[in-house]
Amino acid sequence: MESAHYFTAQPAGPFTRKPLTVELAGATRQLQTSSGIFSPDGVDKGTAVLFSEVPPPSPKGHLLDIGCGWGPIALTLGLMAPHAKVHAVDVNERCITLTNENAAALGLTNVTASLPHEVDPAVEFDTIWSNPPIRIGKDELHTLLLTWLPRLAPGGNAWLVVQKNLGSDSLQRWLATELDSSYTVSRESTSKTFRIIRVRKASQ
Repeated sequence: MESAHYFTAQPAGPFTRKPLTVELAGATRQLQTSSGIFSPDGVDKGTAVLFSEVPPPSPKGHLLDIGCGWGPIALTLGLMAPHAKVHAVDVNERCITLTNENAAALGLTNVTASLPHEVDPAVEFDTIWSNPPIRIGKDELHTLLLTWLPRLAPGGNAWLVVQKNLGSDSLQRWLATELDSSYTVSRESTSKTFRIIRVRKASQ
């Protein structure tokens, strides 16, 4: 599918839900998916690497999934940190609907998906997990990351999974240049064709 189809508010084609059986947080889950979104048939390779490589999220506070799709990251955060508030954002309204419906199907009252501007601007995030939408273009990606990463809470961590051949190393260098000295940017691991980039906000 062309990326432009799911990086829009209202993707082309009918919004027809279909069942999705997938493993999240160590158990098989019965969810819903649709065409017109990223990785509609399951957990994509990058997100699977993220799950296998990063430490557990903060057990409390506010957690964030940037670019939620049908919800694999946000739902996993909600399952792993039931006492935290999980925010999921996407520009694709179909993704927001699916993530909220899938959270309800799992009984996750701590997960809310919304458009980016609907998130309380005062909220700071203790953990951010993201398989960021690299294919939206460099300028749009940079704007997206500089919207959310500066909202890390003191001592908070963001974990980004980025494919090596899609510019993970240059993105790491750019983040280290753009974020101020209270942030540390590092490559934490490499798995298959993906890098895990960590952005840490210093504790106050």
